[in-house]
Amino acid sequence: MTTLPLPTGSDTAPVTPPGSGTAPVTPPDIGTGSDSAPVTPPDIGTAGLRSLWPATTTERPHGEVLVGGVPLTQIAGSHGTPVYVLDEAEVRRRCRTYRAAFPEAEIHYAAKAFLCRALVRWVEEEGLGLDVCSAGELELAVTTGFPADRILLHGNAKSPQDLATALRLGVGRIVIDTPAEIARIAAAVGTGGHQKVMVRVTPGISAGGHHKIRTGSDDQKFGLSLRDGHAQRAIARILGQPQLELTGLHCHLGSQITDAGPYLVAVRRLVGLMARVRDTHGIALPELDLGGGHGIAYRAGEPALDPGTLAAGIRTELAESCAAAGLPVPRLIIEPGRAVAGPAGVAVYRVLAVKRTTGRTYVAVDGGMSDNPRPALYGVRYAPRLIGRHSAAGAERVTVVGRHCEAGDILAEDVPLPADTHPGDLLAVPVAGAYHLAMASSYNLVGRPPVVAVLDGRARVLVRRETLEDLRVRDIGL
Repeated sequence: MTTLPLPTGSDTAPVTPPGSGTAPVTPPDIGTGSDSAPVTPPDIGTAGLRSLWPATTTERPHGEVLVGGVPLTQIAGSHGTPVYVLDEAEVRRRCRTYRAAFPEAEIHYAAKAFLCRALVRWVEEEGLGLDVCSAGELELAVTTGFPADRILLHGNAKSPQDLATALRLGVGRIVIDTPAEIARIAAAVGTGGHQKVMVRVTPGISAGGHHKIRTGSDDQKFGLSLRDGHAQRAIARILGQPQLELTGLHCHLGSQITDAGPYLVAVRRLVGLMARVRDTHGIALPELDLGGGHGIAYRAGEPALDPGTLAAGIRTELAESCAAAGLPVPRLIIEPGRAVAGPAGVAVYRVLAVKRTTGRTYVAVDGGMSDNPRPALYGVRYAPRLIGRHSAAGAERVTVVGRHCEAGDILAEDVPLPADTHPGDLLAVPVAGAYHLAMASSYNLVGRPPVVAVLDGRARVLVRRETLEDLRVRDIGL
Protein backbone atom coordinates (compact mmCIF):
# COMPACT_ATOMS: atom_id res chain seq x y z
CA MET A 1 0.00 0.00 0.00
CA THR A 2 1.35 3.42 -0.92
CA THR A 3 1.19 5.88 1.94
CA LEU A 4 0.75 9.47 0.90
CA PRO A 5 3.08 11.97 2.59
CA LEU A 6 1.83 13.94 5.54
CA PRO A 7 1.30 17.65 4.95
CA THR A 8 4.20 19.90 5.73
CA GLY A 9 4.17 22.32 8.61
CA SER A 10 2.36 22.15 11.93
CA ASP A 11 -0.14 19.43 12.71
CA THR A 12 -2.54 22.19 13.70
CA ALA A 13 -2.43 23.91 10.33
CA PRO A 14 -5.82 24.25 8.67
CA VAL A 15 -6.74 21.64 6.09
CA THR A 16 -8.17 23.04 2.88
CA PRO A 17 -9.78 21.37 -0.11
CA PRO A 18 -7.67 21.18 -3.27
CA GLY A 19 -7.63 24.47 -5.12
CA SER A 20 -9.15 26.47 -2.30
CA GLY A 21 -6.06 28.42 -1.32
CA THR A 22 -4.82 28.65 2.24
CA ALA A 23 -7.92 29.78 4.08
CA PRO A 24 -9.21 27.30 6.67
CA VAL A 25 -12.41 25.50 5.92
CA THR A 26 -15.34 27.11 7.70
CA PRO A 27 -18.03 24.71 8.87
CA PRO A 28 -20.77 25.52 6.37
CA ASP A 29 -24.44 26.09 7.01
CA ILE A 30 -26.85 23.54 5.61
CA GLY A 31 -28.30 24.74 2.34
CA THR A 32 -29.66 23.65 -1.01
CA GLY A 33 -28.38 26.29 -3.38
CA SER A 34 -25.48 26.14 -5.83
CA ASP A 35 -22.97 23.31 -6.25
CA SER A 36 -20.75 24.89 -3.63
CA ALA A 37 -23.51 25.08 -1.05
CA PRO A 38 -23.59 22.21 1.43
CA VAL A 39 -26.63 20.06 1.96
CA THR A 40 -27.40 17.43 4.54
CA PRO A 41 -27.89 13.98 3.00
CA PRO A 42 -30.74 11.80 4.24
CA ASP A 43 -28.42 9.38 6.04
CA ILE A 44 -26.31 12.02 7.79
CA GLY A 45 -28.44 13.52 10.52
CA THR A 46 -27.20 16.45 12.57
CA ALA A 47 -29.67 16.41 15.45
CA GLY A 48 -29.82 14.21 18.49
CA LEU A 49 -27.43 11.88 20.27
CA ARG A 50 -28.59 8.92 18.18
CA SER A 51 -27.30 10.22 14.86
CA LEU A 52 -24.83 7.88 13.17
CA TRP A 53 -22.65 10.79 12.12
CA PRO A 54 -21.10 13.58 14.22
CA ALA A 55 -23.37 16.60 14.56
CA THR A 56 -20.90 18.74 12.61
CA THR A 57 -21.27 16.57 9.48
CA THR A 58 -22.39 18.24 6.27
CA GLU A 59 -22.42 17.24 2.60
CA ARG A 60 -22.12 19.17 -0.64
CA PRO A 61 -24.13 18.19 -3.72
CA HIS A 62 -21.13 16.68 -5.53
CA GLY A 63 -20.70 14.14 -2.74
CA GLU A 64 -18.07 15.87 -0.61
CA VAL A 65 -18.67 15.07 3.08
CA LEU A 66 -17.23 17.33 5.76
CA VAL A 67 -16.80 16.48 9.43
CA GLY A 68 -15.81 19.29 11.76
CA GLY A 69 -15.68 21.54 8.71
CA VAL A 70 -12.94 19.42 7.08
CA PRO A 71 -13.53 17.44 3.85
CA LEU A 72 -12.93 13.73 4.41
CA THR A 73 -11.41 13.46 0.93
CA GLN A 74 -8.81 16.05 1.92
CA ILE A 75 -7.87 14.07 5.01
CA ALA A 76 -7.58 10.91 2.91
CA GLY A 77 -5.40 12.75 0.40
CA SER A 78 -3.14 14.27 3.03
CA HIS A 79 -2.83 11.39 5.47
CA GLY A 80 -3.52 8.31 3.37
CA THR A 81 -6.03 5.55 4.00
CA PRO A 82 -7.23 3.85 6.05
CA VAL A 83 -7.56 6.77 8.43
CA TYR A 84 -9.66 7.38 11.51
CA VAL A 85 -11.21 10.84 11.80
CA LEU A 86 -12.23 11.91 15.31
CA ASP A 87 -14.51 14.91 15.82
CA GLU A 88 -13.41 16.73 18.97
CA ALA A 89 -16.64 18.72 19.18
CA GLU A 90 -18.69 15.50 19.13
CA VAL A 91 -16.64 13.93 21.91
CA ARG A 92 -17.10 17.03 24.05
CA ARG A 93 -20.81 17.25 23.21
CA ARG A 94 -21.37 13.70 24.38
CA CYS A 95 -19.39 14.28 27.58
CA ARG A 96 -21.63 17.26 28.30
CA THR A 97 -24.76 15.24 27.53
CA TYR A 98 -23.78 12.75 30.22
CA ARG A 99 -22.90 15.48 32.68
CA ALA A 100 -26.30 17.08 32.11
CA ALA A 101 -28.14 13.76 32.41
CA PHE A 102 -26.31 12.71 35.61
CA PRO A 103 -25.47 15.95 37.45
CA GLU A 104 -25.34 14.17 40.79
CA ALA A 105 -23.03 11.37 39.62
CA GLU A 106 -19.39 10.86 38.80
CA ILE A 107 -18.99 10.16 35.08
CA HIS A 108 -15.90 8.13 34.26
CA TYR A 109 -14.95 7.73 30.60
CA ALA A 110 -14.13 4.06 29.89
CA ALA A 111 -10.63 4.28 28.42
CA LYS A 112 -10.75 0.82 26.85
CA ALA A 113 -13.05 2.17 24.13
CA PHE A 114 -10.27 4.40 22.81
CA LEU A 115 -7.54 6.40 24.51
CA CYS A 116 -4.92 8.87 23.37
CA ARG A 117 -3.36 11.92 25.01
CA ALA A 118 -5.67 14.40 23.34
CA LEU A 119 -8.75 12.45 24.40
CA VAL A 120 -7.44 12.35 27.96
CA ARG A 121 -7.21 16.14 27.87
CA TRP A 122 -10.71 16.57 26.42
CA VAL A 123 -12.25 14.28 29.03
CA GLU A 124 -10.50 16.10 31.87
CA GLU A 125 -11.58 19.50 30.57
CA GLU A 126 -15.18 18.30 30.38
CA GLY A 127 -15.12 17.26 34.03
CA LEU A 128 -15.15 13.48 33.63
CA GLY A 129 -13.08 10.91 35.45
CA LEU A 130 -11.48 7.86 33.84
CA ASP A 131 -11.69 4.15 34.30
CA VAL A 132 -8.74 2.13 33.08
CA CYS A 133 -7.86 -1.56 33.03
CA SER A 134 -4.08 -1.65 32.63
CA ALA A 135 -0.86 0.03 33.67
CA GLY A 136 -0.53 1.22 30.08
CA GLU A 137 -3.82 3.11 30.08
CA LEU A 138 -3.11 4.45 33.56
CA GLU A 139 0.41 5.67 32.74
CA LEU A 140 -0.72 7.37 29.55
CA ALA A 141 -3.47 9.22 31.40
CA VAL A 142 -1.35 10.34 34.34
CA THR A 143 1.65 11.37 32.24
CA THR A 144 -0.73 13.48 30.17
CA GLY A 145 -1.65 15.31 33.36
CA PHE A 146 -4.88 13.59 34.36
CA PRO A 147 -5.33 13.54 38.17
CA ALA A 148 -4.74 10.00 39.42
CA ASP A 149 -7.32 10.37 42.16
CA ARG A 150 -10.03 10.70 39.49
CA ILE A 151 -9.07 7.35 37.94
CA LEU A 152 -10.57 3.95 38.71
CA LEU A 153 -8.64 0.75 37.90
CA HIS A 154 -10.48 -2.47 37.20
CA GLY A 155 -9.84 -5.80 35.47
CA ASN A 156 -10.45 -9.46 36.15
CA ALA A 157 -6.74 -10.38 36.23
CA LYS A 158 -4.64 -7.38 37.19
CA SER A 159 -0.93 -8.00 36.78
CA PRO A 160 1.61 -7.14 39.50
CA GLN A 161 2.66 -4.24 37.26
CA ASP A 162 -0.93 -2.99 37.05
CA LEU A 163 -1.30 -2.92 40.83
CA ALA A 164 2.18 -1.53 41.48
CA THR A 165 1.60 1.28 38.98
CA ALA A 166 -1.80 2.07 40.47
CA LEU A 167 -0.37 2.34 43.99
CA ARG A 168 2.70 4.28 42.88
CA LEU A 169 0.62 6.85 41.01
CA GLY A 170 -2.09 7.08 43.66
CA VAL A 171 -5.09 5.85 41.69
CA GLY A 172 -8.40 6.88 43.20
CA ARG A 173 -10.04 3.44 43.46
CA ILE A 174 -9.11 -0.14 42.65
CA VAL A 175 -12.02 -2.45 41.82
CA ILE A 176 -11.44 -5.88 43.35
CA ASP A 177 -12.53 -8.60 40.95
CA THR A 178 -11.25 -11.73 42.66
CA PRO A 179 -10.61 -12.75 46.30
CA ALA A 180 -6.88 -13.20 45.68
CA GLU A 181 -6.53 -9.47 45.00
CA ILE A 182 -7.56 -8.55 48.53
CA ALA A 183 -4.42 -9.90 50.18
CA ARG A 184 -2.19 -8.79 47.30
CA ILE A 185 -3.37 -5.19 47.44
CA ALA A 186 -3.30 -5.07 51.24
CA ALA A 187 0.26 -6.39 51.32
CA ALA A 188 1.40 -3.95 48.64
CA VAL A 189 -0.19 -1.01 50.44
CA GLY A 190 1.48 -1.94 53.73
CA THR A 191 0.33 -1.50 57.31
CA GLY A 192 0.76 2.27 57.25
CA GLY A 193 -0.83 2.79 53.84
CA HIS A 194 -4.33 3.46 52.59
CA GLN A 195 -6.16 2.58 49.40
CA LYS A 196 -9.80 2.99 48.40
CA VAL A 197 -11.30 -0.12 46.81
CA MET A 198 -14.61 -1.31 45.43
CA VAL A 199 -15.96 -4.83 44.87
CA ARG A 200 -17.14 -5.88 41.44
CA VAL A 201 -20.38 -7.79 41.88
CA THR A 202 -21.88 -10.12 39.30
CA PRO A 203 -25.60 -9.55 39.85
CA GLY A 204 -26.87 -12.44 37.71
CA ILE A 205 -28.27 -10.32 34.87
CA SER A 206 -27.80 -11.24 31.22
CA ALA A 207 -27.73 -8.09 29.09
CA GLY A 208 -25.84 -6.97 26.02
CA GLY A 209 -25.82 -7.09 22.27
CA HIS A 210 -23.84 -10.34 21.87
CA HIS A 211 -23.13 -13.28 24.16
CA LYS A 212 -19.41 -12.46 24.12
CA ILE A 213 -20.00 -9.02 25.63
CA ARG A 214 -22.46 -9.96 28.40
CA THR A 215 -20.61 -9.64 31.67
CA GLY A 216 -23.32 -9.43 34.33
CA SER A 217 -24.43 -13.07 34.28
CA ASP A 218 -23.19 -15.83 36.59
CA ASP A 219 -20.46 -18.37 35.75
CA GLN A 220 -17.93 -16.17 33.93
CA LYS A 221 -14.56 -14.56 34.51
CA PHE A 222 -15.75 -11.17 35.75
CA GLY A 223 -16.72 -10.20 39.26
CA LEU A 224 -17.87 -11.92 42.42
CA SER A 225 -21.24 -13.61 42.34
CA LEU A 226 -24.07 -12.16 44.36
CA ARG A 227 -26.02 -15.41 44.16
CA ASP A 228 -23.46 -17.83 45.66
CA GLY A 229 -22.19 -15.56 48.42
CA HIS A 230 -18.73 -14.84 47.01
CA ALA A 231 -19.38 -11.09 46.97
CA GLN A 232 -20.47 -11.04 50.61
CA ARG A 233 -17.43 -13.06 51.74
CA ALA A 234 -15.07 -10.78 49.83
CA ILE A 235 -16.64 -7.73 51.44
CA ALA A 236 -16.09 -9.23 54.90
CA ARG A 237 -12.44 -9.91 54.11
CA ILE A 238 -11.87 -6.37 52.83
CA LEU A 239 -13.41 -4.87 55.94
CA GLY A 240 -10.89 -6.87 57.94
CA GLN A 241 -8.00 -5.08 56.21
CA PRO A 242 -7.56 -1.68 57.93
CA GLN A 243 -5.40 -0.31 55.10
CA LEU A 244 -8.22 -0.89 52.58
CA GLU A 245 -11.23 1.43 52.52
CA LEU A 246 -14.26 -0.16 50.91
CA THR A 247 -16.14 2.70 49.26
CA GLY A 248 -18.84 0.76 47.48
CA LEU A 249 -20.00 -1.79 44.94
CA HIS A 250 -19.24 -1.97 41.23
CA CYS A 251 -20.94 -3.88 38.44
CA HIS A 252 -20.77 -3.91 34.66
CA LEU A 253 -23.58 -5.76 32.95
CA GLY A 254 -22.19 -5.91 29.43
CA SER A 255 -21.99 -3.85 26.25
CA GLN A 256 -24.46 -2.54 23.69
CA ILE A 257 -27.35 -2.50 26.15
CA THR A 258 -30.18 -0.45 24.64
CA ASP A 259 -32.82 -0.84 27.37
CA ALA A 260 -32.66 0.79 30.82
CA GLY A 261 -34.42 -2.20 32.39
CA PRO A 262 -31.33 -4.30 33.23
CA TYR A 263 -29.73 -1.35 35.02
CA LEU A 264 -32.82 -0.91 37.19
CA VAL A 265 -32.74 -4.59 38.16
CA ALA A 266 -29.04 -4.19 39.00
CA VAL A 267 -29.83 -1.22 41.24
CA ARG A 268 -32.39 -3.24 43.19
CA ARG A 269 -30.07 -6.20 43.66
CA LEU A 270 -27.03 -4.14 44.62
CA VAL A 271 -29.00 -1.99 47.06
CA GLY A 272 -30.19 -5.26 48.58
CA LEU A 273 -26.55 -6.29 49.05
CA MET A 274 -25.76 -2.89 50.54
CA ALA A 275 -28.55 -3.44 53.06
CA ARG A 276 -27.07 -6.83 54.03
CA VAL A 277 -23.64 -5.20 54.48
CA ARG A 278 -25.26 -2.60 56.74
CA ASP A 279 -27.07 -5.23 58.77
CA THR A 280 -24.01 -7.48 59.09
CA HIS A 281 -21.20 -4.98 59.48
CA GLY A 282 -22.90 -1.76 60.48
CA ILE A 283 -21.58 0.12 57.44
CA ALA A 284 -23.52 2.08 54.83
CA LEU A 285 -21.41 1.94 51.68
CA PRO A 286 -21.28 5.43 50.11
CA GLU A 287 -20.76 4.59 46.39
CA LEU A 288 -22.47 2.55 43.69
CA ASP A 289 -20.83 2.12 40.27
CA LEU A 290 -23.17 0.80 37.57
CA GLY A 291 -20.49 0.62 34.89
CA GLY A 292 -21.24 1.42 31.28
CA GLY A 293 -22.21 -0.61 28.22
CA HIS A 294 -24.69 1.96 26.91
CA GLY A 295 -25.74 0.89 23.44
CA ILE A 296 -25.36 3.06 20.33
CA ALA A 297 -26.67 2.68 16.78
CA TYR A 298 -24.30 1.52 14.05
CA ARG A 299 -26.91 1.56 11.29
CA ALA A 300 -29.97 3.69 10.66
CA GLY A 301 -32.99 2.54 12.61
CA GLU A 302 -31.08 0.63 15.27
CA PRO A 303 -31.95 1.38 18.91
CA ALA A 304 -29.67 3.37 21.21
CA LEU A 305 -29.76 3.97 24.95
CA ASP A 306 -30.67 7.58 25.71
CA PRO A 307 -28.63 8.95 28.67
CA GLY A 308 -31.48 11.13 29.89
CA THR A 309 -33.96 8.26 29.95
CA LEU A 310 -31.40 6.02 31.66
CA ALA A 311 -30.59 8.66 34.27
CA ALA A 312 -34.25 9.28 35.13
CA GLY A 313 -34.90 5.58 35.56
CA ILE A 314 -31.82 4.96 37.69
CA ARG A 315 -32.48 8.02 39.83
CA THR A 316 -36.02 6.92 40.62
CA GLU A 317 -35.13 3.28 41.23
CA LEU A 318 -32.15 4.16 43.42
CA ALA A 319 -34.20 6.53 45.58
CA GLU A 320 -37.05 4.05 45.99
CA SER A 321 -34.82 1.04 46.68
CA CYS A 322 -32.75 2.94 49.26
CA ALA A 323 -35.86 4.29 50.96
CA ALA A 324 -37.32 0.79 51.21
CA ALA A 325 -34.04 -0.51 52.69
CA GLY A 326 -33.58 2.42 55.05
CA LEU A 327 -30.27 3.37 53.39
CA PRO A 328 -28.90 6.75 52.37
CA VAL A 329 -28.69 7.14 48.61
CA PRO A 330 -25.10 6.32 47.57
CA ARG A 331 -23.09 8.45 45.19
CA LEU A 332 -23.58 7.09 41.70
CA ILE A 333 -20.74 6.37 39.24
CA ILE A 334 -21.36 5.79 35.52
CA GLU A 335 -18.75 4.61 32.98
CA PRO A 336 -19.69 5.41 29.36
CA GLY A 337 -17.02 4.70 26.77
CA ARG A 338 -18.43 3.67 23.42
CA ALA A 339 -21.34 6.11 23.83
CA VAL A 340 -18.86 9.00 24.06
CA ALA A 341 -16.22 8.08 21.49
CA GLY A 342 -18.04 5.76 19.07
CA PRO A 343 -20.25 8.17 17.12
CA ALA A 344 -17.46 10.79 17.13
CA GLY A 345 -15.29 8.69 14.81
CA VAL A 346 -15.38 8.03 11.07
CA ALA A 347 -13.13 5.53 9.27
CA VAL A 348 -12.17 6.31 5.68
CA TYR A 349 -11.01 3.62 3.25
CA ARG A 350 -10.01 3.51 -0.41
CA VAL A 351 -11.51 0.89 -2.69
CA LEU A 352 -8.86 -1.42 -4.15
CA ALA A 353 -10.97 -3.88 -6.11
CA VAL A 354 -14.53 -4.76 -7.10
CA LYS A 355 -15.32 -8.38 -7.88
CA ARG A 356 -18.67 -9.73 -9.07
CA THR A 357 -19.49 -13.39 -8.62
CA THR A 358 -22.64 -15.25 -9.56
CA GLY A 359 -24.23 -14.49 -6.20
CA ARG A 360 -22.48 -11.48 -4.74
CA THR A 361 -20.49 -8.31 -5.40
CA TYR A 362 -17.38 -7.79 -3.27
CA VAL A 363 -15.93 -4.33 -2.73
CA ALA A 364 -12.43 -4.70 -1.28
CA VAL A 365 -10.84 -1.81 0.64
CA ASP A 366 -7.34 -1.09 1.91
CA GLY A 367 -8.11 -1.91 5.54
CA GLY A 368 -10.12 -4.59 7.25
CA MET A 369 -9.98 -6.75 10.33
CA SER A 370 -6.61 -5.37 11.42
CA ASP A 371 -8.17 -1.94 11.99
CA ASN A 372 -11.69 -3.15 12.84
CA PRO A 373 -11.99 -6.72 14.15
CA ARG A 374 -15.50 -6.17 15.54
CA PRO A 375 -17.48 -7.62 12.60
CA ALA A 376 -15.40 -10.80 12.79
CA LEU A 377 -15.65 -10.98 16.60
CA TYR A 378 -19.26 -9.98 17.20
CA GLY A 379 -20.96 -9.81 13.80
CA VAL A 380 -21.32 -6.03 14.05
CA ARG A 381 -22.98 -4.42 11.01
CA TYR A 382 -21.85 -1.03 9.71
CA ALA A 383 -23.24 1.41 7.13
CA PRO A 384 -20.44 2.53 4.77
CA ARG A 385 -21.14 5.15 2.11
CA LEU A 386 -19.42 6.55 -0.94
CA ILE A 387 -17.81 9.97 -0.45
CA GLY A 388 -16.04 12.42 -2.72
CA ARG A 389 -18.25 12.15 -5.77
CA HIS A 390 -21.92 12.03 -6.66
CA SER A 391 -23.13 8.87 -8.36
CA ALA A 392 -26.23 8.74 -10.54
CA ALA A 393 -26.08 4.94 -10.58
CA GLY A 394 -28.64 2.95 -8.70
CA ALA A 395 -27.82 1.18 -5.46
CA GLU A 396 -26.42 -2.34 -5.48
CA ARG A 397 -26.23 -4.69 -2.48
CA VAL A 398 -22.57 -5.46 -1.87
CA THR A 399 -20.26 -6.94 0.73
CA VAL A 400 -17.41 -4.67 1.77
CA VAL A 401 -14.35 -6.77 2.61
CA GLY A 402 -10.84 -6.10 3.80
CA ARG A 403 -7.43 -6.94 2.43
CA HIS A 404 -6.44 -9.61 4.95
CA CYS A 405 -5.98 -13.33 4.45
CA GLU A 406 -9.17 -14.42 6.19
CA ALA A 407 -12.53 -15.27 4.65
CA GLY A 408 -14.09 -13.63 7.71
CA ASP A 409 -12.41 -10.29 6.95
CA ILE A 410 -15.70 -8.56 6.26
CA LEU A 411 -16.41 -4.94 7.22
CA ALA A 412 -20.02 -4.69 6.06
CA GLU A 413 -22.22 -7.38 4.55
CA ASP A 414 -25.17 -6.83 2.21
CA VAL A 415 -25.09 -3.03 2.24
CA PRO A 416 -26.19 -0.61 -0.52
CA LEU A 417 -23.50 1.19 -2.52
CA PRO A 418 -23.72 2.80 -5.96
CA ALA A 419 -23.49 0.20 -8.73
CA ASP A 420 -20.62 2.12 -10.32
CA THR A 421 -18.36 1.93 -7.24
CA HIS A 422 -14.86 1.31 -8.56
CA PRO A 423 -11.21 1.13 -7.47
CA GLY A 424 -9.98 4.51 -6.25
CA ASP A 425 -13.30 5.49 -4.70
CA LEU A 426 -13.42 6.45 -1.04
CA LEU A 427 -15.79 4.87 1.46
CA ALA A 428 -16.55 6.35 4.87
CA VAL A 429 -17.80 4.28 7.80
CA PRO A 430 -19.47 6.20 10.64
CA VAL A 431 -19.49 5.21 14.32
CA ALA A 432 -15.84 4.19 14.18
CA GLY A 433 -14.51 5.98 17.26
CA ALA A 434 -14.66 3.10 19.76
CA TYR A 435 -13.03 -0.33 19.74
CA HIS A 436 -11.39 0.20 16.35
CA LEU A 437 -7.86 1.46 17.00
CA ALA A 438 -8.15 0.20 20.58
CA MET A 439 -8.50 -3.36 19.24
CA ALA A 440 -6.40 -2.96 16.09
CA SER A 441 -3.50 -5.25 15.23
CA SER A 442 -0.72 -5.47 12.69
CA TYR A 443 -2.03 -8.66 11.11
CA ASN A 444 -0.24 -9.44 7.82
CA LEU A 445 2.25 -6.77 9.00
CA VAL A 446 -0.12 -4.01 7.93
CA GLY A 447 0.48 -0.96 10.09
CA ARG A 448 -2.32 0.50 12.18
CA PRO A 449 -3.99 3.66 10.80
CA PRO A 450 -3.51 7.17 12.14
CA VAL A 451 -6.06 9.19 14.09
CA VAL A 452 -6.74 12.69 12.78
CA ALA A 453 -8.81 15.08 14.91
CA VAL A 454 -11.03 17.71 13.33
CA LEU A 455 -12.40 20.88 14.89
CA ASP A 456 -13.69 24.13 13.35
CA GLY A 457 -12.23 23.51 9.91
CA ARG A 458 -8.83 22.35 11.12
CA ALA A 459 -7.26 18.90 11.27
CA ARG A 460 -4.34 17.61 13.29
CA VAL A 461 -2.74 14.21 13.78
CA LEU A 462 -3.31 12.71 17.23
CA VAL A 463 -1.82 9.26 16.59
CA ARG A 464 0.51 8.76 13.65
CA ARG A 465 0.33 5.85 11.24
CA GLU A 466 2.27 2.74 12.23
CA THR A 467 4.98 2.34 9.59
CA LEU A 468 6.89 -0.62 8.22
CA GLU A 469 9.90 0.71 10.11
CA ASP A 470 7.92 0.59 13.38
CA LEU A 471 7.14 -3.07 12.72
CA ARG A 472 10.69 -3.87 11.64
CA VAL A 473 12.49 -2.40 14.66
CA ARG A 474 10.48 -4.55 17.08
CA ASP A 475 11.89 -7.69 15.43
CA ILE A 476 15.31 -8.13 17.06
CA GLY A 477 15.74 -11.86 16.52
CA LEU A 478 18.69 -11.90 14.11
